[in-house]
Amino acid sequence: MIRLLFRFLGILLLAAAFAALIIDGTKSIAANAIIYTPTADTAAQVFPDKFKLLQPALEHIHPLLWNPGMTAILRLPVWIIIAVFGMLCLLLGRKPRPKIGYSRR
Repeated sequence: MIRLLFRFLGILLLAAAFAALIIDGTKSIAANAIIYTPTADTAAQVFPDKFKLLQPALEHIHPLLWNPGMTAILRLPVWIIIAVFGMLCLLLGRKPRPKIGYSRR
């Protein structure tokens, strides 16, 4: 049951990543230059209050977590981040490999 949920969430996230890629692609075609939506912009729109608390929380743990760690991640296109989480969910939801040398019966 849990594997089914992970697979479903993975497929859903990959579909969202594809939609974000299409949106960035149409913006790039219209502008005649490569344009992508950074993850920071999307996170600030979706979670405006929590996004403001992210930097102080990470700097409280360790200053290197925010700069260069999280700033590099937040500069990536949003479709890459969503696709990575989707693939992780699909990997967690896959069936276990059969053990070599044991009968399947």
